[in-house]
This record gives sequence, C-alpha cells and structure tokens, in this order.
Amino acid sequence: MNTNKYLLAIDAGTGSIRAVLFDTKGTQVAVSQKEWTHLEEEGVSDSMSFDFEKNWILVCETIGGVLNAADVNAVDILALSATSMREGIVLYDKDGKELWAVANVDARASAEVKYLKEHYKGLEEEFYSISGQSFALGALPRLLWLKNNRVEIYDKVAKISMIGDWILAKLSGVIASDPSNGGTSGIFSLSKRSWVSEMATKVGIKDDIFPEVLEVGTPMGNVSVQAAKETGLSEQTLVVMGGGDVQLGSAGLGVVEAGEVAVLGGSFWQQVVNIPAQTQPPKDMSIRVNPHVIAGVSQAEGITFFSGLVMRWFRDAFCDMEKLEAHKRNCDVYEVLEEQASKVPAGSYGIMPIFSDVMKYAKWYHAAPSFLNLNLNAAECNRASMFRSLEENAAIVSSINLQNIEKFSNIKINSIVFAGGASKGVLWSQILSDVTGYEVKIPKVREATALGAAMAAGVGCGVYESLTSAAKELVVWEKTYLPNAANKKIYDRLKIKWQKAYEAQLKLVDDNITASMWKAPGL
Repeated sequence: MNTNKYLLAIDAGTGSIRAVLFDTKGTQVAVSQKEWTHLEEEGVSDSMSFDFEKNWILVCETIGGVLNAADVNAVDILALSATSMREGIVLYDKDGKELWAVANVDARASAEVKYLKEHYKGLEEEFYSISGQSFALGALPRLLWLKNNRVEIYDKVAKISMIGDWILAKLSGVIASDPSNGGTSGIFSLSKRSWVSEMATKVGIKDDIFPEVLEVGTPMGNVSVQAAKETGLSEQTLVVMGGGDVQLGSAGLGVVEAGEVAVLGGSFWQQVVNIPAQTQPPKDMSIRVNPHVIAGVSQAEGITFFSGLVMRWFRDAFCDMEKLEAHKRNCDVYEVLEEQASKVPAGSYGIMPIFSDVMKYAKWYHAAPSFLNLNLNAAECNRASMFRSLEENAAIVSSINLQNIEKFSNIKINSIVFAGGASKGVLWSQILSDVTGYEVKIPKVREATALGAAMAAGVGCGVYESLTSAAKELVVWEKTYLPNAANKKIYDRLKIKWQKAYEAQLKLVDDNITASMWKAPGL
C-alpha cells in the first residue's frame, strides 16, 4: 500500500498552465500541462486579455491530468500552492466573482501611462522609490484605462489580485495576495511588504480594493467543496499562499539569502540579486526591484529581452543544415551549434549582435535587430561565429545589468546560479562565467518555479520549517564553471565597444531611420 505524501504546484505561465506533483523529498512525480492563449481584445490595440472562464477549465483539467498521471489518492496530497506570471491582474465584484482580467504584458494603457507621466510630474519617480516598479506594466494605468473605457465594469470592482492568487481563490474561496506577486502591481511598499492604497487615491482610482497580504507559505484554508468537485482534489488538502514565478523560481534554485544571485535563461533572461528589503531602489530607475518570497528580502532584477527567442529565430532562419545533422545524431540542434561555436575564438571575430539593450526601466526601448562588424571572410563570418556572438551578447547584457545592481545595492557578487533552457548549453554556461568573471553553478532541478511553489505548500503544512530551510535541503548542484581570465579580458573590451555601438544604433531609432525592436508603453 502506497503511504507516500505529496505536494502540488500549479504554475500559471504566459504560454501554459501546469500542474506538477512532488513528493515531500522534492522529487517530481508527475506533470500535466495545457497551453493557453491570451488574445487581444477586439478594438483594443496592444491588449492581452486573460479569459478566466476558459482558463479555469484548463486549470481543472491539468489538476485532473496530474492526478491521473501520478495515480495517487487525492487525500495523500497534503497541500498545494500556485505561482504565476507577474503583473497580470484579476478584478472581482463584491461577491468575489471575476469581472475582468489581463495577462502580464497587456499594454493597452499606453495613453494612461503617458497621461500619468505628463499630468503628475515626478509621481512615477516617487512611486518607484516606494515600490521599485514603473508605470509601464503596473496596475494603476490599467485601472485608469478601465475607468476611462469600461466604466460599467470599473464601478463594480471590489477586489484586485494577481493571477496566481486567482487560482488559489478559486480553490479555497479566499482572495488574498503575497508580496512577491502583488508587489509587481506597483501599488506596494518594498520595505513594508504591503499595499499602499494612497497611491491609488493620488491618481483618482478606488483605494479600497486591496486584499489581505499573506506571506508565501501561509495557510489559506482547505480546498472548497466546489473546487474539489471541479478538480478531483480532496477537501482535506491545504491551500497555501504562493508567489511570483521568478521569485519562487529563485527559491527553487536555492537563491534565498541576501547577496545570492541567479540568472534565469529563458525566452527572456532575468538577472536577480537578493538584497535587504530596506535597500532603496536606484535614483535613475534603471533596475526593477521586487519583494522576494523571503520576508525581509527584495530582489533587484535586470531583464534582457528575447535572448532565448532570438536563438530560436536564428536556428529556424539559418540553421537547416544543423537541424539535419541533429536529426541524424538524435540530439538537440543547439548541441550541434554549440559544438561548432566552441571552435570559434572568444569575441567571435568582433561580431556584435544588436538586440536587447541593457535594462533602463524608466525609459526602455531597444534598437533595431542587427549584426554589426560582419566581414566577407566566410571562414570567420559564418553561422558558428554568429551563433557564438549571440551567446556572448546575452552574457554581456546580463553582466552589465549585474554590475548596475552591484553599484546601487553595495552587494558584492562572486557566484551565479544559472538556470532555464540556456543553462543546458555547456558553452553558454562557460561564456557566462568568462564574461562576468563569476563562478557559475548549474542546479540539478529543471522545474525550479514549480519546486518553489511545492516548497511553499510544504511550509504551509509543516513539512518544511521555512522556504530557506527547504531550499537548503532540496537544491543540489549538477556542475560548476569557473571563469577563464584570458577570455574575460577579451570580453571586457568587447563590452565597452558594444555599449558604444548600441548607443549609436538607438540614435538611428530616434531619427526614425530604423524601427525599435520593442518600446515600453507610454514612450
């Protein structure tokens, strides 16, 4: 007879909803996943609506799917928690019924962002000093858009939460938020880890809609009768407060103490550094700062746009031969590309990719995508050297973001945890170490975000004493890379050249000669 006990993590990402079951030792038992899409609202440019009715059905299906895949008794799931894409919000009426919701990069409120910047001079800087967030993807401009464009919905709004909170509310009947996810709304205090309703008051938005704040790992109640019927879960399973995907992912990577650092290499790259919660965000608003899932700790966050997506584009646009070779060898095409790129010297013959800029949170836009310094020598300028230059460029932008965080936080970095799809690349991991000059550690766990949510569930039901202790118990390392000093000298010079080149490329965008790869709402 199976006497094992389990913890369930529900991970609401941008592209899919996943249910991942772990045992209490942190071993993944089963996973169920459904893709979902967030469609542009008809007639509303740059919108990204979140369809809570259809998406709740998908949540239920993934939970049912993981129960079937694991073949476990629902009663043996001690607790569950949820994590989600940040910035996405759900609004409720006085009875707790959903009214309206948007996903993370919904940018419909561009006009409202501009309005706030122009009519409330200095307010964004004031709010940023408290919350660590800019207006661009914050909740205030979106609420203002709703007030301006959907007043019949706005008038009914009684509560706000984030998308992960919505899942937990559907399961437990309790609407609440946590600092790590709620903090990305921008209506929040980094130091106090609570809502700042006065921010809403100042811009004429309802200031009585903010739910209770619960720290990650706080029990919320058991699975409701209704939710048990819809999902197949047991009413005995405890529902526990979760958090933001990057922050819980950091916990799942063991990045829990002040001074610890992670680079998360996915479609976008995030560089996160744990800092004391009382640390003041930088005056130039260059870096985003979020509450961590660990009380008393915040995370300074640099972001590199599209690093993983650029690699996918390069693979699909130029690498048919490598795809054929990978098929013959029954391996990943990136493995073939890395083998070829490893024969290219550090610096990639001076090739400089222009894609994501260094993070400039207050006024962030990118140059047009391009490669600079190509030459007509096919032995030097080819797919392998261009591929290596892209890996080097992602590491260079990460390095500059980390340096900027070091400057304002006074945190001295000496080691990085590298995770996400990019960390599978042996060459890319070594390049990151060479460019930054830091030790790079690769964790064994591949499901860091879900593991972080499972840790939160385990804290709530008493399996783990805290997220910190759970991380120290469960996270183990697969490999460590040390920097090559000679390569670092090459990359230090290339880093300076690249920054000067990027500045010139931005001037072309300013002069309407080239088109920006991406601009923040309101610019």
